[in-house]
Amino acid sequence: MTSTRPLRADAARNRELLLAAAADEFAERGLDASVADIARRAGVGKGTVFRHFVSKDDLIAAIVLDRVDALNTVGERLLDAADPGGALLEFLTAAAHQRQQRDLSFLQEAGELTTEVTRVRTRMFHIVHTLVDRAREHGAVRTDVTGADIILLMCAPNYVTTYVPDAPPDLWRRYLAIIFDGLRPEGAHPLPHPPPPTS
Repeated sequence: MTSTRPLRADAARNRELLLAAAADEFAERGLDASVADIARRAGVGKGTVFRHFVSKDDLIAAIVLDRVDALNTVGERLLDAADPGGALLEFLTAAAHQRQQRDLSFLQEAGELTTEVTRVRTRMFHIVHTLVDRAREHGAVRTDVTGADIILLMCAPNYVTTYVPDAPPDLWRRYLAIIFDGLRPEGAHPLPHPPPPTS
């Protein structure tokens, strides 16, 4: 993770296997998942894990970076979209789809792991605020909705489906549609509380 040299094909493949295995292991067992179990799941030796990642925290940081970087790529592409409301919905859809594939929201408990994690999260918050500001200026969302509101709502479509036994994998789309309808200005009533401060 700390090397700037390109990885050999087999090393790059092992790194991707480790990231996927670690994400699955953490999703199932939480932050207490062991490096040995992650290595076993990836089909590599424990030493291979430490050749790529100095510590378990380093591995967690890499997973967070992968996820947030992927969202930032989507968000940056949408910043100048001709339809700001559609851009915001597309970003929220990408975020919910990513979470549906593998819910790692608990990794937020790991805190600010590295300065790079802090940097990409800060970039994501800026992207969200910009998407919301543009949607609001174009009348696509209600005037009292803020970027902080949207950052909190990003988790909601998938979170509510955890209460449904054997939920269909795309059930989150129903709740995202309800959320987005609630963001629209048509029929909006004043919100009862000010938005939270931005993290």
